[in-house]
Amino acid sequence: MKSCMAWLQCDALHQEVRKLKMIGQGAVKQVFLSEWKGHKVALSKLSSLDYREDFVHGLEMLRALQSPHTVTLMGFCLEDHTFITEYHPLGSLVNLNTVLELEKYRSVNNWQTRLRLATEYVATLAFLHSSPAGVRVMCDSSDLAKTLSQYLLTNDFHLVANDLDALPRVERQAGGLVKCGHRELLGDFVAPEQRWPHGEELQFTDRLMPGYDEKTDIWKIPEVVNFLLGRVQGSDQVHFHLFDIHAQCKKRDPSQRPSAQEVLQLYRTVLDTMIKDNPTPGSRDML
Repeated sequence: MKSCMAWLQCDALHQEVRKLKMIGQGAVKQVFLSEWKGHKVALSKLSSLDYREDFVHGLEMLRALQSPHTVTLMGFCLEDHTFITEYHPLGSLVNLNTVLELEKYRSVNNWQTRLRLATEYVATLAFLHSSPAGVRVMCDSSDLAKTLSQYLLTNDFHLVANDLDALPRVERQAGGLVKCGHRELLGDFVAPEQRWPHGEELQFTDRLMPGYDEKTDIWKIPEVVNFLLGRVQGSDQVHFHLFDIHAQCKKRDPSQRPSAQEVLQLYRTVLDTMIKDNPTPGSRDML
């Protein structure tokens, strides 16, 4: 599945791909476990024509952003609003703790695996913020569970971005900021600049809501990473090394937050240093 191949087109999807069962459903699309030439694949199909624009945007982003950071696109058919991607049976990052608590995976339920996943999460943000398709903001991130659901866990415990339906582009030179939808966002998980700034005396209206940029993704890094690190032996030491950069991520002024690339550089330094100081069999492969 890792070898180079041309994307499958409509005829191949119709004739060679067999649906097995539904494994996911959201407002935009349904996802079916399917089979293609003996390989398990994930077939995504538009749920409602009301969300066609979101579906097409997600497919366009998958095509434009193919890389080690994103799930592998294998084919698509715009005529019937379907596409297929590589199938990852462990599911989304929401399942991480449940998976790592299984007997067969307990040997990798350690700070090394978890810090590597956290580093890959930040690396994915850095990629999106400087992608071939411009500066992109991960908008499907209004709470922790929603954010985690955008990423898949691979069989060898890496992560890939999967759901790219909501990746608006920041057009900085044109003064174009983004807004994640047209409804009011609530809660402490979203960045301060994503919340209604005019108080209860003025009712929310999208017209008066200011835009924002990719620094909203930076604000959310500490919560996501806290989940990824879990509570395993050594995770407290990781938290200690990340304390200062996470404090910077939580600056209320977006301009004072570091870039994803700056956060990534620190994470890589911490991962490198901790593995050198605490070597385990195979740990050098993480560097």
